[in-house]
Amino acid sequence: MKTYAYYPGCSLESMAVSYHVSAVEVAHLLGVTLVEIEDWNCCGATAYSHVDELLAQVLSARNLALAEKEQRPDLVAPCSGCFKNLYFANEHMLEDADLMDHMNFALEADDLSYSGGVTVHHLMDLFVREVGLDAIREKVEDPLEGLRVAPYYGCQMTRPRKPGEGLEDVEGPRFFEELVGALGAIPVDYPYRMRCCGASLIATSRQAALSMLRDLLQSAMDAGADVIATSCPLCQINLEVYQSEVNRELGTEFSMPIMYFTQLMGLALGIKPKQLGIGSEVVPVAPVLACRQSQRTAVAG
Repeated sequence: MKTYAYYPGCSLESMAVSYHVSAVEVAHLLGVTLVEIEDWNCCGATAYSHVDELLAQVLSARNLALAEKEQRPDLVAPCSGCFKNLYFANEHMLEDADLMDHMNFALEADDLSYSGGVTVHHLMDLFVREVGLDAIREKVEDPLEGLRVAPYYGCQMTRPRKPGEGLEDVEGPRFFEELVGALGAIPVDYPYRMRCCGASLIATSRQAALSMLRDLLQSAMDAGADVIATSCPLCQINLEVYQSEVNRELGTEFSMPIMYFTQLMGLALGIKPKQLGIGSEVVPVAPVLACRQSQRTAVAG
């Protein structure tokens, strides 16, 4: 398996450490080498592009230039927001020579340049397409049998359309469900799997954001999900941390664990929960996992 430039992004060094450690553990077990880009910078997140689009793209361009300088043509980002920003900045520069010139003029200040030689991947895309579901199935040691998982795509991971690939319907993807199935779990279908969680509204329109969260959580619960799986740190913290706010302000009683898809992969591959960052959640996942284990023991007995 080839080596990838790894762009963790700001969240994976703070509130989403469990995503980082589980991603690294799973990648290693699957034979994928992730080499963190030296001196990477913030991608600008969601807000910066609305303040100054050109400067926001310079931020992403610098990370692309660093990967190219390290001669690593394949760059992987775990965070869906980082992936979107890096992907679009790359595509826009490849399509617009004038923009590429502007980016390189700005990059000169850091003794960098970019020629467009990097391909941006999402971490899930790397596992599903590059490693492959068959290879993942072969590595499964502890199938997640009986665990009902609601795959949450969110509003960013599938939005970058990948020209010429023809591999995925961005309005009706199934690759997340296929990955969950490869781990032995039961992917549940629910209407809100691609709806925005409202994370960017929580500070400016709190009631609207909480209503969006309530609808999303209710949709997964109505479908019989035991956990919601995500690939976005912002979605994860919004869905988990603000459950109590939704319960208090909207009269609900949600207690839905939110897990990173890499944590589910790690469990199925036989990695210890502690090594995957499991145990640091606000909404504990341990009771769900213990219940599943009890059911398996009862069936085996």
